Amino acid sequence: MPDRVSQGLRPEHPIARSLSQLVSDFELEQIGEFAPDSVTGISLTSKDILPGDLYVGLPGRNVHGASFAAAAAQSGAVAILTDSVGAGLAADSGLPVIVTQQPREALGAVSAWIYRTLDDPPTLFGVTGTNGKTSVTYILDAILSQLGIVAGFSTTAERGIGDLRITSTLTTPEATEVHALLARMREAEVRSVIIEVSAQALTRHRVDGIVFDVVGFTNLTHDHLDDYGRMEDYFEAKRALFEPDRARRGAVLVDGEWGSRLAEESRIPVATISTKPGIPADWRMTILEETVDFTRFTIEGPDHRSITTSIPILGRFMAENAALAIVMLVESGYDLEAISHVLERDGGIDAFVPGRAEKVSADAGPRVYIDYGHSPDAFQSALEALRRVTDGRVIMVFGADGDRDTTKRVDMASIAARLADVVVITDYNPRFEDPASIRSVLLDAARSARDDVELYEVPDPRLAFRKALSVAGDGDVILHAGPGHEDYQEVAGEKIPYSARDEARLALQEYGWL
Repeated sequence: MPDRVSQGLRPEHPIARSLSQLVSDFELEQIGEFAPDSVTGISLTSKDILPGDLYVGLPGRNVHGASFAAAAAQSGAVAILTDSVGAGLAADSGLPVIVTQQPREALGAVSAWIYRTLDDPPTLFGVTGTNGKTSVTYILDAILSQLGIVAGFSTTAERGIGDLRITSTLTTPEATEVHALLARMREAEVRSVIIEVSAQALTRHRVDGIVFDVVGFTNLTHDHLDDYGRMEDYFEAKRALFEPDRARRGAVLVDGEWGSRLAEESRIPVATISTKPGIPADWRMTILEETVDFTRFTIEGPDHRSITTSIPILGRFMAENAALAIVMLVESGYDLEAISHVLERDGGIDAFVPGRAEKVSADAGPRVYIDYGHSPDAFQSALEALRRVTDGRVIMVFGADGDRDTTKRVDMASIAARLADVVVITDYNPRFEDPASIRSVLLDAARSARDDVELYEVPDPRLAFRKALSVAGDGDVILHAGPGHEDYQEVAGEKIPYSARDEARLALQEYGWL
């Protein structure tokens, strides 16, 4: 076969499989003749086809993916998997066709078969919830590394195997990419994998073909109602991860009503965690100390087992994330004493979470944090954490996503106005919406929540941060919420280069604070 060029995180040494065997194993319809032992990969995008790939043509909102079968063939695809409509569209491509009426639903199982990801799988962790998924994933990866375990992960920010990193485009990649990633990790002898699992990943079959060893739930708060309409539907999407065909065991933070309900309705065994007195739970987390540089806490579990450690990130919500990560490790079979030993040896959890309460300033001058939070609960948690450790003023810079859940905008602005001393409203990924209209909603909500708040409107986020910095003094704190790790701003279909952390550092230098 032609040399295979590595693209993304795919296996570097794939083993060809028989398409005829695939058709037989899954009882699919075949049109045309296959070459023997011909398939080595699978792709949903004709532009990403590599020689030996099975191209998957899905029906789309505007065009059917099978319309690109000829382009896929030119790039080296050996067949197309599609529905009956797609079979007609692909007829002139020269590719043999595999037909199933539900190609998206088949993606996970077919990808697992092609990449052999069910053969000797690593320990698999899945993390879901509205806020904290990425943080829990990075914390799990950090503790596993401290335990000497070779781990891999997939988050909203990036996919990683050891020191190898690529930027993510979806919170959870498509099933074809997930299984390719697992196959690449097997080549690297990865022993544990952590995958951030969004609600959309579950409803759109992105983690099909996987059974997680342990899954964790952080919280459920107002977000993604543009996709799910009601909180009940959003919850049901998340709850699907706690079914026997998805996972073997779970760990759930039960401080909120949705977590408590999930623990009650889960169809797999779950360990529960609470930070609040009076809420029954298997594990209890208690904050011992909060500073701008770390959060120290204790977790006590069954049989009075306990661990005291710290995480070098601001906020009790990060301690909650760390507690969930530790309980997930215990549920997977790791000994709590062994975890405690390595964390004590290393002075705490050695974690860095890009774009989550990430400090980008020096010790002198105003402290500046970049955060990915873009929901009411994320705003409240971050601002309350900053208020607890700040003697000066709290200054917040934020905007709201365009073409996304509009129902959370008023709550976001209201929380910012109530909990911050100064609010600077700017643009954040307006996409195809009118950015001035988005800002107008946020400004009105902020004024309604608190009429004496110091409020500014600065459309350009670069200038918005500089406005915040211009009114900040030594001892104040600035939170720029929204962009987090992202390196672009999306406007009218164009991704314009923009990094909040880089701009913040540049502005701090300009003002002589860095």
